[in-house]
Amino acid sequence: MALIGNLRHRPVRRLIQLYVGLVLYGVSMALMIRSGLGLNPWDVFHQGLSELTGLSFGTVTIIVGTLVLLLWIPLRQRPGLGTVSNVVVIGLVVDATLALMPDGGPLASRIALLITGIVGNGAATALYLGANLGPGPRDGLMTGMVARRPGLSVRLVRTAIEVTVLALGWLLGGTVGVGTVAYALAIGPLAQLFIPLFAVPAPSRPDAVRPATEGVEPVAPTG
Repeated sequence: MALIGNLRHRPVRRLIQLYVGLVLYGVSMALMIRSGLGLNPWDVFHQGLSELTGLSFGTVTIIVGTLVLLLWIPLRQRPGLGTVSNVVVIGLVVDATLALMPDGGPLASRIALLITGIVGNGAATALYLGANLGPGPRDGLMTGMVARRPGLSVRLVRTAIEVTVLALGWLLGGTVGVGTVAYALAIGPLAQLFIPLFAVPAPSRPDAVRPATEGVEPVAPTG
């Protein structure tokens, strides 16, 4: 199996792009949380666990990401630098942003937070994917399951997992609302819009690693 996230090609740009994307992703999560209008499925689950355990949202995100990463072992998935960074950086950033940001306030402000959060999340997804330094733990779980069961599609596996975590998160008290629906409808088109802007051009050598965005359906790194 080839190494994931090989840094021989354009390392400075890709590292900067990776961490800008992860920071932006954490900030966009915090914006959606403060809007109070609904979260993406994984964040509904994270919020529900946070309510149950009393742990911070970011801490729960890191713990869940680590546990999901352990599920890669039987799937024989190999993490990259971006995978490990995803687990740690997003959780730290979302907690820091929440600590600095007050609640959304009036409805108009909350709608603005929601829209900004969703758009920022789409851009963050494209930045992260374009860096090609390893999938997020949740995305790797989906692709690993598909690799072990070739008859399943990524879309089917992703839908099954996200419906499950959404339902569990809602039962635990996570926020499901118009933002959840808006995110589901908008994140794919937004990522597709931003990906061509941030995809790192492949090296000219014929044996070079192809970028992660080439021929891959855009999915969010975490959430």
